[in-house]
Amino acid sequence: MATKWSEDLSIGVKAIDEQHKGIFSRVDNLLNAMRQGKGKDEIGKTYTFLADYVVRHFKDEEDLMAKYNYDGCSKQKEEHTRFVKEFSSLKREFETNGTRPNLVIDTQRKLCDWLTNHISNEDKKIGVFLRVAG
Repeated sequence: MATKWSEDLSIGVKAIDEQHKGIFSRVDNLLNAMRQGKGKDEIGKTYTFLADYVVRHFKDEEDLMAKYNYDGCSKQKEEHTRFVKEFSSLKREFETNGTRPNLVIDTQRKLCDWLTNHISNEDKKIGVFLRVAG
């Protein structure tokens, strides 16, 4: 599970890669806070950041796919919707019950796992498609 951005996660679309770097940076902040025993303080900031940033990022990806008539657009949208639902569930749990150690760990793990898998398995296909179509 990657917790830091690396070039092997690049899809070759600068704007999208920069957004991915921003998400990884926020998750890395959460991981560093956890190591310092401050995960409970950082998780609220992480939820606030991601609630806006991820939605904007997904919209940018989906707009790009639509602009170039990418065949996998529907599948991407479904995955984005599924992620937003899962993230919203974690956020609601935080807002309802406050922070618990497992919630911080679950959030960090789910974000890293999902993001790494999604980029590697789906977003890279967009990059290849756009390089060919571009």
